[in-house]
Amino acid sequence: MPESVSQESFTSNVGEIDRARAQEYALLATLLSRSPDSLLLSRLADIRDDASPIGVAHSAIREAAVRVNEEGAAREYFALFAGLREGSLLPYSSHYLAETLYGRPLARLREALQGFGVEIAPERSEPEDHAAILCEVMAGLADGSIPAPAGTEREFFQQHLSPWIRRLFIDLEHAEGAEFYSAVGLLGRTFVDIEAEAFSRTA
Repeated sequence: MPESVSQESFTSNVGEIDRARAQEYALLATLLSRSPDSLLLSRLADIRDDASPIGVAHSAIREAAVRVNEEGAAREYFALFAGLREGSLLPYSSHYLAETLYGRPLARLREALQGFGVEIAPERSEPEDHAAILCEVMAGLADGSIPAPAGTEREFFQQHLSPWIRRLFIDLEHAEGAEFYSAVGLLGRTFVDIEAEAFSRTA
């Protein structure tokens, strides 16, 4: 979990929309870092939806959570992200942008994280450009738990997520064998499209 290096107290006047955004990022971070357990699946089975694009994606997540159990979700997650079969996904910006791992996109990201005092908890073995970690950082910027100057959130999204993460979610949405995680891909794609449009308006 990303943690702020600074121990200073920080009070943020976070609005309802930013809290909702942070929750979406946190959910995506969780589902990209591990398969959902029974408790999370039961919560997702009760998620609210509406006729908006994000509401439709929530509906798909709810329906997928009802259909799958913890063991099935774990098998699907392993096949998609940890398996050795052809078609397994590598959810790293370096892979999508430089066709390698531990590439220049990771180096640029580390510089950015150092710039506003964020370090990755030592128990995390994944490099920082893993999609789950990037979503965790965005959640922290959205809810104010990672203090940063105005405009940092938009800049971070546009530099480190926007160039590639939509393609990851599309790949996940259409991955062979993806059922529950196809709905996760739909949620991610829909949400980052909304974020990209919102940030373009504030540029």
